Amino acid sequence: MIRGLIAAAAALALASGSPSLQLTVTPPAITAKARSLQPGEVVLLSIPLFSSAESIRVRAFDREVRAFKNGDLWQAIVGVDLDVKPGTYPVSVEAGAGANVARATYDLNIAPRVFRTRRLSVNEAFVTPPKSEQPRIEKEAALLAAIWRASASTRLWSAPFIRPVSEEANSAFGTRSIFNGKPRNAHGGADFLSPAGTPIHSPNAGRIVVARNLYYSGNTVIIDHGLGLFSTLAHLSRIDVKEGDLVTSDQLIGLVGATGRVTGPHLHWAVRAGDARVDPLSLLATLGS
Repeated sequence: MIRGLIAAAAALALASGSPSLQLTVTPPAITAKARSLQPGEVVLLSIPLFSSAESIRVRAFDREVRAFKNGDLWQAIVGVDLDVKPGTYPVSVEAGAGANVARATYDLNIAPRVFRTRRLSVNEAFVTPPKSEQPRIEKEAALLAAIWRASASTRLWSAPFIRPVSEEANSAFGTRSIFNGKPRNAHGGADFLSPAGTPIHSPNAGRIVVARNLYYSGNTVIIDHGLGLFSTLAHLSRIDVKEGDLVTSDQLIGLVGATGRVTGPHLHWAVRAGDARVDPLSLLATLGS
């Protein structure tokens, strides 16, 4: 619920340039759209109270969240990482600077979520890689870390998000994975049991920032949708785009395969919203058609 406030005179000052008098009124409602308020979910905040501001600042989970203008609203996509603990987390919103700052706060009440465990048998080289592969793995980890920090500062998508393949997801997001008896990172995406060679389409418009073979995810395409929102499409048998390409929604990206750490052909689709690992199906439920 909203627990913040906006200074009426401050809001007036944003337009007039006069100092704030710190008079308070109840702000128009900030609203949240989400499939649920749990770890791994996408939350779309709509913020009407600063509609006339040229820019606003949003902060959630101790990180900046980039907002965008959509008609007469500001909106922001807040990702709840899969490791977030249950509790109340304030989202702060402000516009203006110095004495002329208007603020509001929205509380996200995150409920518990239990993730199941899966046990898989894969090539041992993808569980405990040989020392000869360590430099490659470290280089790729550094590449991805740099990419997550360099998202486009503007929204590159406009249409609703779509499913990249027609098949249903068969592996749950957030599942705790045990490979060859060894615990490894939680499953940070959704797997679609699509046959090898199935066409994969872009979930939405954006820029291709990775189109290459990576050690764990095999042939991989990463799309920067802008404002910190990314789609990763992994284990492809063929890549039909190149790094730097601008793609449209539903554009052919490549074909389903079984490259990297897999047990068989499928598409792995992962989504990041800022620093948060979120369920692609939550993105579809919140920002899909």
